[in-house]
Parts: sequence; C-alpha cells; structure tokens
Amino acid sequence: MTVEEALQILKERGFKYTGKREEIIRICAAEKRYLSARDIMEKIKEMYPNLSFDTVYRNISTFVQLGILEETELEGEGKFRLACSVDGDHHHHVICTVCGKTLSLPDCPMSILHAVPDEFQVTGHKFEIYGTCKECRTH
Repeated sequence: MTVEEALQILKERGFKYTGKREEIIRICAAEKRYLSARDIMEKIKEMYPNLSFDTVYRNISTFVQLGILEETELEGEGKFRLACSVDGDHHHHVICTVCGKTLSLPDCPMSILHAVPDEFQVTGHKFEIYGTCKECRTH
C-alpha cells in the first residue's frame, strides 16, 4: 500500500484529512518493519511536539480497523506496519524479533491444513514466523 492509497481509504471512509494522520502513515511507509506506538510517537514529535500519545494511539487503532496498518504483537507489545496491499491480499510474514523487519511468505499454511473438523467454519486465522534476520545476527 502507498501513502496515497492509505489517504484515499481515509477519504472514502469519511475521515478528515490531517497532516498528523498523513505523517503517521508516512512514518510507517518509510519503515519496512513493525513499529511500536512509542516508536511512531518518537518520530512524529519533531514535527508535532505537542501531539499526545493518546492521539497517536487512537489514529493507529483507526488505521488498523480500516486495514491501512497491520498489527502484530512482539514481546507483549503491539507493533504496527503499513499494510502490504490495498485489496487485503492474503499473506503471512516472517518477522525479525530484534529489528522488526518483515518479509512476506509466498504461501499460506492453511492450504495444506486438513485437520479442521468439517463442522467448524474457519472465518480467519493468523500465522507469523519469528526469528532473527541476517543483519541482526551479524551484529
């Protein structure tokens, strides 16, 4: 997803454009990794020194609900990144637990899982692989 696509989603859903919202999206777009709300706050406070953490977190939550940001949990903390695609293309990630870098996996493990009982209808799932990327292993 691009910044422009994310802003278009906001517009289509009736959310007011603000420079702060755009900057949060730009911060997430610039990083190819998951960021905590505090990471985002640290990066945006230079431009908006009076912006509250609650405002940043509320916007992040809205962006997750709209599918603009993807969310995961690392070490008990929510982490966020710009969604990979606009159309919700189904995919999973390998995530570095040191730097948060992510790579998409080409296949979904649900395609080979036949153990779900017939009387159970799957409505969603989440699959992530955690490890250490090459750059973090060499430091």
